[in-house]
Amino acid sequence: HEEVIELIKKQAEKLIYVYRSQFGSHESERLATQLFEKSPYGRLEYSFFVNSGSEAIETAMKIAYQYWQEKGCPNKNQFITRQKSYHGITLGALSLSGHALRRERFEKVLHTRLSLNADLENDILEAQTAELIELIEKTGSDNIAAFVAEPIVGAAGTALAPQPGYYERIREICDTHSILFIADEVMTGLGRTGKWFGLEHWSAQADIVAIGKSLGAGYAPIAATLLTSEIIDPIKKGSGFIMSGHTYSGHPLSCAIASKVIEVIEQEQLIAHVDEMGNYLKKQLESLKQSYTFIQTVRGKGLLIGIEFDPEIEGLAKRCLEICYENGLLVYPSVGGKYGRNENGLLIAPPFIITKSQADAMVQILQYSLDTLKINDTKEFIQ
Repeated sequence: HEEVIELIKKQAEKLIYVYRSQFGSHESERLATQLFEKSPYGRLEYSFFVNSGSEAIETAMKIAYQYWQEKGCPNKNQFITRQKSYHGITLGALSLSGHALRRERFEKVLHTRLSLNADLENDILEAQTAELIELIEKTGSDNIAAFVAEPIVGAAGTALAPQPGYYERIREICDTHSILFIADEVMTGLGRTGKWFGLEHWSAQADIVAIGKSLGAGYAPIAATLLTSEIIDPIKKGSGFIMSGHTYSGHPLSCAIASKVIEVIEQEQLIAHVDEMGNYLKKQLESLKQSYTFIQTVRGKGLLIGIEFDPEIEGLAKRCLEICYENGLLVYPSVGGKYGRNENGLLIAPPFIITKSQADAMVQILQYSLDTLKINDTKEFIQ
């Protein structure tokens, strides 16, 4: 984008780097203000800038620990996450994740988390909330720091979204038991689902929010952990600083770029465009589903759309991804099934600026690639 490139040139001539514990910058303060203004109900008043989504989740975990320590509750140090979840590749973030394929190499060193196994797609809301309440009562709320969730599950759930009312009920349960709610919006934040924040599809609010990916739009590495004043106040009154940070946290160049990216998204009305194109693309994919018996599910919100194949056809998703690549279409591997262990999913998440003609071309390539697959009557994939 010409405006972003021009901004990068100007910023490079102005200020490249200062260390955040000694210096602030106009760039980081401007970006923090923009994120506050875009946050649901203007509640996320504080920003802690880092370099990746995994770091943003690590920071969220540490802030949750510190919050309870400053409030005199040091035993609140466990986290509840869902079996279908992925929160990052660093050890702390991975310890929160249920993505079996990404955990398996590190299982012996990962911390134990409290896992929810309810099926977000098929179980009724009462069963899902009952499982959470039972887990809290069994563990003791005095030992639980936070519930952590992706508003819409990406790589670990193939764009799986909970039913209406889910997060509102989760919020109530967390409040009742004095447990923080951390939203992992690294994939869903800043427009990907057709709203600024994925959680806005529900009438619920989080105490801490991690964002990444769309924040820098690929121009620079940057992510952030966003906090409410209720979270920061005990720390302000206590130790006075957050025990976290990285050498390039709040890098002025990255912050300036992210600030411009938000401006462009707003000026070009890309949030509405994402919603419109997401609905357009999803309808085409749902129509495509009718032609292929091995496509089980098409779902998602905005331009975060998932396709799940029949898990009994081993290797189908992997081969489809390879054929799509050969034909000029990039799709992303994900897992599905009740426990998130089946390698049978693909994510389709095109750029925010995709046009209808480009969406049509995408579907045509996907259809051509699906036609290339050969499956026999016994559901065996023919290489």
